[in-house]
Amino acid sequence: MAAMRIAAIVEYDGAGFCGWQWQDDVPSVQQVVEQALSKVANEPVRVTVAGRTDAGVHALAQVIHFDTSVQRSDHAWVRGTNSYLPDSVALLWAGMVSDEFSARFSATGREYRYVILNRPVRPALLTGCVTHEYRLLDIERMQVAARHLLGTHDFSSFRAMQCQAKSPIRELRALDVVRDGERVVIRAYANAFLHHMVRNLAGVLMDIGAGEREPDWAREVLEARDRTIGGITAPPDGLYLTSIEYPAGFGIPAMHGALPLPLAYTQGE
Repeated sequence: MAAMRIAAIVEYDGAGFCGWQWQDDVPSVQQVVEQALSKVANEPVRVTVAGRTDAGVHALAQVIHFDTSVQRSDHAWVRGTNSYLPDSVALLWAGMVSDEFSARFSATGREYRYVILNRPVRPALLTGCVTHEYRLLDIERMQVAARHLLGTHDFSSFRAMQCQAKSPIRELRALDVVRDGERVVIRAYANAFLHHMVRNLAGVLMDIGAGEREPDWAREVLEARDRTIGGITAPPDGLYLTSIEYPAGFGIPAMHGALPLPLAYTQGE
């Protein structure tokens, strides 16, 4: 029987994994997902992912695709796979797509949110789910700084030294900062992101919000195109891949999972 292409949406808590990608002797999200799918398919399954997340980074709507000659209903893929996955990983949706679909290359936009617990005392219940920042953050300063970074730029100052992307040019379509009590959330939306780009953006904005730097420093870092002057890379704990956009013709549902903290904030506010 001819192979079919199946797309799926995965949610996971990245705290217990080395990241998305398979690595020797350490657990990865890719490993547990492929092992679970292989049991449902009763044959080896290898997946292509929209974007590899680092150790400790979470996802509310990661997208994958795989090819298989095995016929299963959409419901069977979801329910069967979830029965083999650990509690920290869940398949939210699965469906057949055209052979032209690629979880990685068909994506037209990606959104991350960075969740900060901004209070003097570290969290107990939310350890691993948020980034703790004891310095009081001024979100108005952060918003002014964020505006310097919008648009299509060379983001070399915000990419990891080991980033393997062929080009540092990215279109940052939105960079918003909102506060809800002790919680501060940074939303970053772009056509694509470089390795550590969101965490480096968050690190710069947090230093500015804490009064360590002036808002214009964000523009200076961007224009320098030099990672060594861009400050610290913010921790992975508070970073969530929240959504990936595709052309409507592929039929991938738009899912915006709930962050682990209540926050009245949606795209466009």
